[in-house]
Amino acid sequence: MTALNLSRLITAAADAIAAHAEELTALDQAIGDGDHGLNMKRGFEAVRAETEAYSAKPLPEALKAIGTKLVMTVGGASGPLFGTLFMALGKEISTDPDHANLTAAFGKAIEAVAARGKSQVGQKTMLDVLQPVHDALAVGKTASELADIADAAAEATVPMKALRGRASFLGDRSIGHMDAGARSTALLVRTVAQIIGDKA
Repeated sequence: MTALNLSRLITAAADAIAAHAEELTALDQAIGDGDHGLNMKRGFEAVRAETEAYSAKPLPEALKAIGTKLVMTVGGASGPLFGTLFMALGKEISTDPDHANLTAAFGKAIEAVAARGKSQVGQKTMLDVLQPVHDALAVGKTASELADIADAAAEATVPMKALRGRASFLGDRSIGHMDAGARSTALLVRTVAQIIGDKA
């Protein structure tokens, strides 16, 4: 991961979230607070504003700094969860990760998100995208396959009943709606896949 690639990745992630902010807000309006798109856009724009500083850091330190910034700027429930994902990934990943290190670090980051959110796969959260992507990464799926798996996993949250977060208050009424956090996670996975390609 070169400084140039990290800079491109940050810019592409912020662009993807901004382009889909209204969609994310609409998804969250159906079963949540209705602020997910706005919050995520604010957080990733804050990260974008410091792209040069992050790109100058070693990858682990850059990821931890990005995670801290997301916690501080996204707000709501999503800030701590997405921030934890990046901070934990930064803690576990090497400066020049190979496939094995990337897979292991991603797995530890998912565990950290699950612990932070007191949630697990199957409860209609971002974990329902993260875990299938990790499983696919572990068996050597290509970047484009990972992106498609992420999209399909987000779609698979539609028939689920929410068991965590504000959506869980709706009970059965949460069924039939895609989880906004799962959708934004899928957007980020696709962005990473497109920038990094199959080099990982």
